Amino acid sequence: MKEFDYDKLFTVTDRFSHSKLIGKGSHGYVYKALLHHHNHDDKHQRVVAIKAPSSLSLSLSSSSSKSEQTKKLENEINVMSSLPYHPHVLSFLGHAEKKLMVVEFMPNGSLHQLLHVSADPLPTWLKRIEIALQIASAVHFLHEQGIIHRDIKSENVLFDSNWEAKLADFGLAVDLGGGKTRPAPAGTIGYLDPCYTLPENLSMKTDVYSYGVVLLEIVSCRKAIDVSRSPSSIVDWAVPLIKEGRIGEICGGGGGGSAVFRGMNLRLLRMAARCVSSDVESRPCFGEITTEIVACLAEPLKSLPLWISVLRRVVKLKRRKKRLRETL
Repeated sequence: MKEFDYDKLFTVTDRFSHSKLIGKGSHGYVYKALLHHHNHDDKHQRVVAIKAPSSLSLSLSSSSSKSEQTKKLENEINVMSSLPYHPHVLSFLGHAEKKLMVVEFMPNGSLHQLLHVSADPLPTWLKRIEIALQIASAVHFLHEQGIIHRDIKSENVLFDSNWEAKLADFGLAVDLGGGKTRPAPAGTIGYLDPCYTLPENLSMKTDVYSYGVVLLEIVSCRKAIDVSRSPSSIVDWAVPLIKEGRIGEICGGGGGGSAVFRGMNLRLLRMAARCVSSDVESRPCFGEITTEIVACLAEPLKSLPLWISVLRRVVKLKRRKKRLRETL
């Protein structure tokens, strides 16, 4: 695990100035910085993100003096530093004293911003399903490592310069192989599994529920919790519609409501409904989820020959009409 010099990080963030701040929340603050690397005669720069607790003046010598933010960052450092590389998990670059964490910089914001804030057009339907697959592959990877994320949500899915999705924020993550006592239930309202009420209820199916909410969010472009709507919960709104087969009322933007995608939409939404089922044991595992999404992405290709045939007929008909007009 690479250890950065605290004074260097302090300098490149202009003393953790507001001008370098790019995000803040329950985890603390995130700053953008430019790091210079020197390797013999090679010199290069890299833009990074630096996560820090909101209070850097806490005494780190006594565990009782640590803030909740500092504990989350400490946990995040421990979890992320233990993980091998995965293309859809935010890359951990190193840490520094006072619980600073250095990770790769993600210039294109979060999935939450893309779906609910940005004025730009929504990504194409196939791109959105590709994002869903990338998130699922990331969580599948974590579960293979014995890690439960516990805070899967659209705000914790970030995009790199190529619009590849990466799962971030491991402050609440739990290592099942760590031999430690399981912590009290935690997560984000709207994404938190309602069956996760006691520490012993924690399982990989806890992440499955949260992922199901994100999948509904991707398909519908509706927020997980929207108090301006009734019902406010995306789960309470979508699941009855899925059971009634009213798929077109759920799909939002990006061509998702077109007939060519209907079979794919139906499969995706049925799987999302299974993910958020109150019957924990009936929820799919991420191996099954990734397999199903790959199959869903192939669904439109099945109807491609039919659409090509229809297109050819239309072209032939137009040519006949044109020749007919020319002979008159």
